[in-house]
Amino acid sequence: MKPVVTKREVLHFKNGEAVQVEDTIVTELPVTIKINGEEFVTMVCSPEYIEDMVVGYLASEGIIRNYKDIKDIWVQEDGSYVHVTTDRLNPLYQNLQNKRYITSCCGMSRQGFVFANDALTAKNMNEVRVKVTPEDCFRLMKEMQGTAGVFQETGGVHNAALCNVNGIVLSRMDIGRHNALDKIYGYCLKNDIFIGDKILVFSGRISSEILLKVAKIGCEIVLSKSAPTEFALQSAEELGITTVGFIRGDSMNVYTRPERIISE
Repeated sequence: MKPVVTKREVLHFKNGEAVQVEDTIVTELPVTIKINGEEFVTMVCSPEYIEDMVVGYLASEGIIRNYKDIKDIWVQEDGSYVHVTTDRLNPLYQNLQNKRYITSCCGMSRQGFVFANDALTAKNMNEVRVKVTPEDCFRLMKEMQGTAGVFQETGGVHNAALCNVNGIVLSRMDIGRHNALDKIYGYCLKNDIFIGDKILVFSGRISSEILLKVAKIGCEIVLSKSAPTEFALQSAEELGITTVGFIRGDSMNVYTRPERIISE
């Protein structure tokens, strides 16, 4: 398997001087998913936890309903292909034979039919099963950033952590924002980890696509050090998700469903 980072000589300018230095650079790997022998999608990702990412992606997009729908899954040694066998493929996808390609920058590279099916896989979180204090939010963000070693070394990845009120349960990073969340979701599905009482802590901005991914995973609260978008907040209100952004130091903004943020 390809390493997550590599070294490269770069010309570094500072204070009017130029010097050759060794820099640490993140790597990326195109991974093609084959379902029942047919190429389905190629995703560009960081080369680790690839099987978890594939399981999380297929489940969150409604291609399978749960991990038990997969009869067999294996990753080629170099990680470039993941072979999935299932006899319970969502019939909505069986006629989509054209291969898709999803880049690490996500965004509009994702095909339109995925959005058309978001309503089928997004979970409504109007029930309140978890509450946190502002101090919990600050602490969990600090903990997540403390696990972001590759980001601190390279500045080239996104980080996500699944938490309970006591701390981090699971953390993942990837060059693609969606991939980091899919890696968390896939691991939870494979290991039967209950997600409904958990919190997602995220390093990047909360776009509408990230918010929908949170809804598909099934978390009631998402915390971010960055900003949300208007459509993300509209979706959060409709789906019952508490959205907290700009968590920096001891300040933050609660944008939606503040009933889950309580005082001690």
